[in-house]
Amino acid sequence: MNSESQKFTKTKALIEQHIHGGFGVDFANASAEEILHFSQKIAEYGVCEYYPTLATDSVENLKKQISIIKQAQSKIPDTYAQIGGIHLEACFLNPQKKGIHNEKQLLSPTVETFKKIEDEIIKIVTIAPELDENFELCNYLKSKSITVSAGHCLATDLSAVEQVTHLYNAMGEFSHRNPSTVISALTNNNITVELIADLRHVQKDVIAMTFKLKPHNKIRLISDALPITHSQLTEMEFCSKKIFLKDGLAVDKNGTLAGSTMFVSDMIKLLVENNLIKFESAVAMAECQNTEKYIYWDENYNIVNY
Repeated sequence: MNSESQKFTKTKALIEQHIHGGFGVDFANASAEEILHFSQKIAEYGVCEYYPTLATDSVENLKKQISIIKQAQSKIPDTYAQIGGIHLEACFLNPQKKGIHNEKQLLSPTVETFKKIEDEIIKIVTIAPELDENFELCNYLKSKSITVSAGHCLATDLSAVEQVTHLYNAMGEFSHRNPSTVISALTNNNITVELIADLRHVQKDVIAMTFKLKPHNKIRLISDALPITHSQLTEMEFCSKKIFLKDGLAVDKNGTLAGSTMFVSDMIKLLVENNLIKFESAVAMAECQNTEKYIYWDENYNIVNY
């Protein structure tokens, strides 16, 4: 650090637990070398650990990419961002809330079906728990120390899950008369919620409401970033659909959102600039707890590399 170090704020490095790619790298089809490139680049954005997130695909392709991600994980230098595991946001979703996912590739959420994909590197699984009979798959996943996340669902009973995938998006919405996924997630303080805080997936006032209703240690800022993020791409393939960059959003031809075009560090800056939360609180929602690595932010909340 130089003599002007008092201008900078030191925080723990960040974690990206829900991210599909960036810099043109797509975890759905990337080579091990491309994933290593991503690990190097994302570290420049303050990230020390990330969970490559695989969307719905064929079992064959999922198994192939799981194997490739494991190869990359074993080769990542200490100075790069590390792979903490895979987030499987794939297949076990409610077709009524599929979002951008390919309905033709959805599978029944059963233990038998999961075992076709199962691998020790899978650490988070998004599932529609209302389709899981007697919560057999949820309980099996927890027995394997896999985080169970309710998402792309209409569930109102969240007793079998530990978190909710991208709160508000692709789930049973708020209703003052009827139970819903959103209400269950907001009122259950045992549940951690993922939040895409780009002010586009969730509007400003709803983000502010979430910060008031949920304990901050039960909110995890995520990017849900697509390969188009911080790249020269203006279009790409995702979930068997053509995705376009339009007014800063990644959408299909029908205008359906397909993920974000920001990283978590970008969202932290956005939240602070819009006076939605104090900087320290925003960082705490994205800090990686399993590291002693630190990053520095300048007075404008840009990450400074030292």
